[in-house]
Amino acid sequence: TYSGLFCVVVNPYKRLPIYTEKIIEIYKGKKRHEVPPHVFAITDIAYRSMLQDREDQSILCTGESGAGKTENTKKVIQYLAYVAASKPKSSSVIPSSNQDLSFGELEQQLLKANPILEAFGNAKTVKNDNSSRFGKFIRINFDASGYIAGANIETYLLEKARIIRQQPDERTFHIFYQLLMGASKEYKSEFILEDPKNYTFMTAGGVKVPGIDDPEEFQATLAAMKVMGMSDEDLHSVFRVISASLLFGNMEFKQERNSDQATLPDNTVAQKVAHLLGIQVTDLTKAFLKPRIKVGRDYVTKAQTKEQVEFAIEAIAKATYERLFKWIVTRINRSLDRTKRQGASFIGILDIAGFEIFEVNSFEQLCINYTNEKLQQLFNHTMFILEQEEYQREGIEWKFIDFGLDLQPTIDLIEKPMGIMALVDEECWFPKATDKSFVEKLVTSHSAHPKFNKTDFKSNADFCIVHYAGNVNYSAAKWLMKNMDPLNENIVQYLQASQDPFVCHIWKDAEIVGMAQQAMTDTQFGRVNRKGMFRTVSQLYKEQLAKLMVTLRNTNPNFVRCIIPNHEKKAGKINATLVLDQLKCNGVLEGIRICRQGFPNRVPFQEFRQRYELLTPNVIPKGFMDGKKACEKMLDYLELEPGLYRIGQSKIFFRAGVLAQLEEERDVRITDLVVKFQAYCRGLLARRNYQKKVQQLNAIRILQRNCAAYLKLRNWQWWRLYTKVKPLLQVTKNDEKVIQKELELKEITEKLANHEKVAMELDHKYQQALEEKNLLAEQLQAEIELCGEAEEMRQRLAARKQEMEEIIHDMEARIEEEEEKVGKMGDEKKKLQQHIQDLEEQLEEEEAARQKLQIEKVQAEAKIKQFEEQLVASDDSKEKFSKEKKVLDEKLSDVLATLAEEEEKAKHLVKLKAKHESTIGELEDKLRKDNQQKQEVERSKRKIETELNDVREQLGERKQQVEEMQLLLGKREEEVANALMKVDEEAAVKAQAQKSLREIESQLGEVSEDLEAEKEARNKAEKQKRDLNEELEALKNELLDSLDTTAAQQELRTAREKELANIKKALEDETSSHEQTITEMRHKHSHELTSLNNNIDQLKKSKSSAEKAKGQLEAELADMANELKTITGNKQEAERRRKQLENQVGELNAKLADSETRYTDSSERLSKLANEMDNMAAALQEAEYKASHASKSTEGLESQLAEVNSNLEEETRQKLAINSKLRALESEKEHMLEQLEEEEARVKTLEKNLSTSSQQLQEARRKAEEESEAVARLEELRKRTNKELEEVTHKMEELQALNDKLDKSKKKMSQELDDANIELDSHRNKVLELEKKQRNFDKILTEEKLNGERISGERDNAERDAREKETKLLNLNRELEDLQSQLDESERSRRQLQVELDDLVNTQGTADKNVHELEKAKRQMEQEMNEQKTQLEELEDELQQTEDQKMRLEVNMQAMKTQFERDLAAKEEAGEEKRRAMAKQIRDLEAELDEERKQRQTAVNAKKKLETDYKDLESTMDMNNKLKEDAMKQLKKLQQAMKEIQRDAEEAHSSKNDVLQQSKELEKKIKSLEAELVQIQEDLSAAERSRRTAETERDELAEELSSSGSKGALAMDEKRRLDARISALEAELEEEQTQSEMLMERARKSQISIEQLTTELASERGNAQKMENSKMMLERQNKELKAKLEEIENSNRAKAKAAIAALESKVNNLEEQLGAETQERMIAAKNNRKLEKKIKELLMQLEDERRHADQYKEQNEKTTGRMKAMRRQLDEAEEEISREKAHRRKAQRELDDYVESNESMNREINNLKNKLRRGVGGLPSSRLMKARGSVVPGDESSLPDDTVDATDESEK
Repeated sequence: TYSGLFCVVVNPYKRLPIYTEKIIEIYKGKKRHEVPPHVFAITDIAYRSMLQDREDQSILCTGESGAGKTENTKKVIQYLAYVAASKPKSSSVIPSSNQDLSFGELEQQLLKANPILEAFGNAKTVKNDNSSRFGKFIRINFDASGYIAGANIETYLLEKARIIRQQPDERTFHIFYQLLMGASKEYKSEFILEDPKNYTFMTAGGVKVPGIDDPEEFQATLAAMKVMGMSDEDLHSVFRVISASLLFGNMEFKQERNSDQATLPDNTVAQKVAHLLGIQVTDLTKAFLKPRIKVGRDYVTKAQTKEQVEFAIEAIAKATYERLFKWIVTRINRSLDRTKRQGASFIGILDIAGFEIFEVNSFEQLCINYTNEKLQQLFNHTMFILEQEEYQREGIEWKFIDFGLDLQPTIDLIEKPMGIMALVDEECWFPKATDKSFVEKLVTSHSAHPKFNKTDFKSNADFCIVHYAGNVNYSAAKWLMKNMDPLNENIVQYLQASQDPFVCHIWKDAEIVGMAQQAMTDTQFGRVNRKGMFRTVSQLYKEQLAKLMVTLRNTNPNFVRCIIPNHEKKAGKINATLVLDQLKCNGVLEGIRICRQGFPNRVPFQEFRQRYELLTPNVIPKGFMDGKKACEKMLDYLELEPGLYRIGQSKIFFRAGVLAQLEEERDVRITDLVVKFQAYCRGLLARRNYQKKVQQLNAIRILQRNCAAYLKLRNWQWWRLYTKVKPLLQVTKNDEKVIQKELELKEITEKLANHEKVAMELDHKYQQALEEKNLLAEQLQAEIELCGEAEEMRQRLAARKQEMEEIIHDMEARIEEEEEKVGKMGDEKKKLQQHIQDLEEQLEEEEAARQKLQIEKVQAEAKIKQFEEQLVASDDSKEKFSKEKKVLDEKLSDVLATLAEEEEKAKHLVKLKAKHESTIGELEDKLRKDNQQKQEVERSKRKIETELNDVREQLGERKQQVEEMQLLLGKREEEVANALMKVDEEAAVKAQAQKSLREIESQLGEVSEDLEAEKEARNKAEKQKRDLNEELEALKNELLDSLDTTAAQQELRTAREKELANIKKALEDETSSHEQTITEMRHKHSHELTSLNNNIDQLKKSKSSAEKAKGQLEAELADMANELKTITGNKQEAERRRKQLENQVGELNAKLADSETRYTDSSERLSKLANEMDNMAAALQEAEYKASHASKSTEGLESQLAEVNSNLEEETRQKLAINSKLRALESEKEHMLEQLEEEEARVKTLEKNLSTSSQQLQEARRKAEEESEAVARLEELRKRTNKELEEVTHKMEELQALNDKLDKSKKKMSQELDDANIELDSHRNKVLELEKKQRNFDKILTEEKLNGERISGERDNAERDAREKETKLLNLNRELEDLQSQLDESERSRRQLQVELDDLVNTQGTADKNVHELEKAKRQMEQEMNEQKTQLEELEDELQQTEDQKMRLEVNMQAMKTQFERDLAAKEEAGEEKRRAMAKQIRDLEAELDEERKQRQTAVNAKKKLETDYKDLESTMDMNNKLKEDAMKQLKKLQQAMKEIQRDAEEAHSSKNDVLQQSKELEKKIKSLEAELVQIQEDLSAAERSRRTAETERDELAEELSSSGSKGALAMDEKRRLDARISALEAELEEEQTQSEMLMERARKSQISIEQLTTELASERGNAQKMENSKMMLERQNKELKAKLEEIENSNRAKAKAAIAALESKVNNLEEQLGAETQERMIAAKNNRKLEKKIKELLMQLEDERRHADQYKEQNEKTTGRMKAMRRQLDEAEEEISREKAHRRKAQRELDDYVESNESMNREINNLKNKLRRGVGGLPSSRLMKARGSVVPGDESSLPDDTVDATDESEK
């Protein structure tokens, strides 16, 4: 049924006969409302709208699994294949699923694509037995005329997990069961197939599906794949991969007991898999069990557990099948896009899974639901939003309804930056990220989103998304793994290098995520891209979906919603709630709502008026009226309710059902009008028939009346008279009629003249009109052409517009992606800025802490000074106490007072102690903070170190790549030969580098000696320091011993002093250690920063150099790949030529055999003809000789052609080999030049390093003079220089190896040059031989031409003879006719003579005398007559014979002539064709020869140029070598001067070092003395403190005594004790004073010695300064000399580079020439192939011509034989004719004689008659009789007529 824009389709769960050819014919071209709802109707609407509107269409089939999406897609394709078939319907028959439909080849392939995709992508599920486990978009392209031009299929989200495991009652993909059930024994043995139960990946075994026969389906799949053009090799490769993916699951692994390592105890399955995939078993098992993982720069084998191995196997199996499926789809697309017709537009069919809500929804369900959200948004946009926007545009009163389907928030939640898919991708980058961390991040970032909800704690789901179809709970288990889709990279590498080309092909472009590969890492500076970039599943799917949505937005969508009626798969049962849920999910209910509330039907004003004006007659007045007003009047007349319609700006909108009602009323009105019209027409026809019949009746009556009147009048006499007179009455009126007619004639002539004038005018106008018409036609033609051009331009622009729109959409998508990337980068930038701010804050805090520490240090120093002042004051008080000691006994009261004062002071000290403890606590807190900061700094340092390690690892990898590439280059450098000229230079550079190395080593030795001397001085100072420390400890021990003597009295004092000393020591130690740590940290930090900066600079340089090298190597690799391609192409062409030549040889052999058989047949025929015709023996011998000669010449020509072909092939092969060698040599030369440049750059870097090392040495010396801390730096420098020395030595070894290689390559080049010269000589010889062969061929051609001319001459002679014979025949015919006429005349004369003789016989009675004579004459005449009769009869017979012969000859001649003419014409045509072909061949051969000569000349010129260039290079190399030798001499001189200077400097340096050592020793002594002074001062201060404490105690005791005077004995005892203590203290004070005096004396002595030492130090420093100045001068001179040296070297290098550049330009020119020559040679090779084909055709034609020539010769011989026979017959006829002529002449003579005698007789008779007439009266009868008797008989002609008559009468 239909619901708005939807066609709702329900799965019937049974086969219905509604998809046959008859049904297609019913739906073809029909409107939607004219036929019942059907998928065919939707398809036909899409097809017709595509053809009419030229707009791309799309049909979206969506629904749940089992709803019938795939079946409806197949029906749509079936309908389009039938309707838009590109071939006639009767061309081919293809059985479809329901019936036999006929299609073309492309349509057949389009229909056969579905079985293949179903076999490889469909499977049995719980809901559906044939469920598509992937989405597809089938794009069918149509040309401008509506025929199918091609198709393309895109697939989405193949369910790979189904390969490794299935749910209960489910199956994996159909192809597995089809192959296992339907494969033959050969297939099973070849592909190692087993029973389905034996495969672990097929969890349910061989589950059978009712209604599906797997063997039959397998055969159908095979047939479909063959229709798609897949070969048997492709099928075998596909089945091998399927079997291997199944066998992966049968590999059983076990865990070792002692370790986590997995093992494979039985490797039989692994052997099978390795055999099927074309890899080694050991590699396979090793890659799974112990894969190699990159850790840093090295590769490490990692032990894999059983679970890890099983996971890797499942991943490989899934990926293998997925890649196989992608290959099948691309193969189908290649077959479907095979046609060359341009697709003008397309119909896209989308078959994708509908919305899915399961109990556990995973990553796949999110992708499917995301797709359906986008599709539903598209539907909303097309139906809901566009509908209401059109209402607003038309100004209709409409409240915008929010249908609750604004899906953008949900889509943004999934796809936008920081969305679900973006977070999944982001988590994939982190190495320690888990599904739990992903969910936590997702919840924290989207907890406030309206479409995102948290799940309950009880549920298994992690989060919930609010979709348009409902809330869906998703479980994030294994999302990161599914998104990354990781693979074992070792296995992938082995598969990419497989021996099976099919496996290599499907794995060649694999983008993998390795097991240990982490594409990005997080550092303190944010995320940093690593080299292993990969694209996740979500990214790929988003890109595919974005392209699909762009395509769908550019099309006009048609929606097909598939509904599943129940889950029991029963026919006729509908689960209402299930269907309602599907309608809600599909948006059908919302569509019904908007259709009911909106105005779905709309009609423009003009169309509404034109269509429905019938219903409103006489409402719209005549004249113009606005369409809107007219429609309003019509609607008012129709009286429709206002709520049923709305009038917009250009359309009228109706609610559902209103237009159908109007259509019914219109149909009723039209039927009424048609009925009325028919009635009127029938009435009119009936009236016309009635009138006709009435007229016929009247005419019959009149005729009857007239006939009756005529019958009455016809016998009436008066009527007869009237009828006779009536015509006469009109005679009188003739004159009037004549006058009338004349007048009419005049009028007619005038009219005629007028008409003629008018006709003339009209003709003139007609001519003008014709001219105008022609002009207009031309203009119209031009306009039509312009219109056509404009239409073409419009079509082009439309196509361009479409392309630009697609580009714009792509660019928009890219812009969105770029914006997303920019946003991400902005966020990263913000993070980095925030991090930098945090670091700056930390630095500021550290700086503040440092400043605080410095302030505290100053305060501590101030306190120390205060303590020193207190010491001085204690000294004064000590003197006072010594004075008071004498008067103590007298001043007890004073002592008591002083005791009180001491108690107060004790209290004050307690307070000071508390203060100090508080300060100590604060200092401890500060120390903790400092330790924390130190830890943070160390962390940052570790992070920086890790980053540095990563960078170094990358550098190491790059270096490894560079080294690998260098190794490859080194391998290829062995073949290089053009870089020989710079070997000497490199040797010189090598010698120079070695010398510089020696100098550096000597300098390093000196530096190491200096370092050792400094170390010895340092050890001495440390020894002195230890001695002083021992002396101090001895002094302290003495003091302690002295103090121990009074330990009993001074327990309290010592305890307090110890506490104070410990506190002070702790403070001082902490401050000193803190300061030391701070200074060390600063020093280390600065040192590490400098080293890091240096390393970064070096890394940048090395990176840039590595990138350059990489670019060069990539270019070289590309060149090598192109060369390989060309070589393979040439090889394929050579093989193809070889096959063609073999085929040609076979054909030629067959033709030779045929010609031999024909030759034998012809020889047999000739022998028969020789036996039959002996006369033709000579001609036959000549013909045989010619034939043998021709066959020999043909055989010679064929052999020559074969030799020419073989020579040409050999030459082409040799040329190709030479070209490849030249290219290789040129590439090797370029490589060597580049290496030379690199070596020069390395030499420069070495020189720079030397200069830098010298500078560093100078700086080190300066620092050694200034600071003692430079020793460590010098050690580091030494290490660096040692490393650089090692590198330099390594490079020198490499240079040495390169030199050796270059020597070898030089030898090889010389050998190859010799070989090339030899090959050139051989080529020249071959060219000369070819020229000789060409001359021979020209000679043969000239001979053939001469033969042809001779044959044409013979033909002309034969024609000439035939013409002469025809003329002779014509002459004979004329002579025969003359003879016949003469015979006729003689016959007439004979008859006359016979009559006369009869007359004379009758006159015998009157002339008796002459009777006897007359009888004699009569007898003689009769004899003669008989003889003449016989002669005449003979002549007639002979004439008859000659006529018969003539007729036969004429017929034969005519036949021969026609046959000869035909043969001649055919011969001429064949000869002309042969001549043309031979002329063409000669021209082509001449052109090829010219090209070969040109190429040879160019090759010779190029060789000469190369030789000249080589000589120039040698000369330049000699010059460079000379310059180099001069420079080396100068260098040696300068080096000797440098050595002398260095010796002086070393001497000065040694003296300076001695002075410095002495000064250092003095300084160390001074420092030790100062330390002793400090120690003494500390001891003094300690003694003063003890004195003060004693005084305080004394005061306290005095106070106690004064206060406790009443105590008595106790106080006296205490007093005695105190007195003893005071005396002891006084003794100690005196000892301390003596000791202090001694120390003061020592200090004075040490001060004096210090002053002496400082004076000596100053003098030594002056000497050192002088030495330093002299050293600086020497170094300046050294630098100047080095600068000069560098300038000389630079000038030499510049010259050498210029020479090299010139040579490179020459080489490039030569390469271009070589390229042009190779192209010309390729063209020549093509022309040679064409010539070979032409020569073969000519040979065929020659053979045919030979056959024809033989036939013609045979016919000629026959005709010549016949002609000779005819000539003999003609000669005989001519002889007979000559005889006849002789007889005739005789007869003529006799006739003449007889005529003469007759005339004489007639004369005599006449004379006698005259005499008789004269003598009739007087003469007697006897006399008359005598006279009569004297008349000669037969001479009757001389008598007159009257006499003759008289005689006749008398005789009578």
